[in-house]
Amino acid sequence: MSAGRLGATLAALLGLAGLVVGALALGRPTARLGGGRRGAVLALAAGVAGMALGGLVVTTSDSGIGTGNGRGGGYLALVLGLLAVGLGVLALTRSRRAG
Repeated sequence: MSAGRLGATLAALLGLAGLVVGALALGRPTARLGGGRRGAVLALAAGVAGMALGGLVVTTSDSGIGTGNGRGGGYLALVLGLLAVGLGVLALTRSRRAG
């Protein structure tokens, strides 16, 4: 496994984790585990970290998708991170309204 693939996999997992936590926070705005303000902030942080690492992989990749440099995974991480940030923002605004 190359460094690009490893970085892209880690970035995609961060984005996916942020997406799951953001969905939990949005679904349960007052729950203890994964919900409320803490879950929203965690989703935002994981989404931004996934997007940053995915962007780094895409930027440093020297060839196209399917060559083993992780560019496809980097793009996937960017999309998952963006969705996680969006859900985190929605959950954060909902938690502020509920509080």
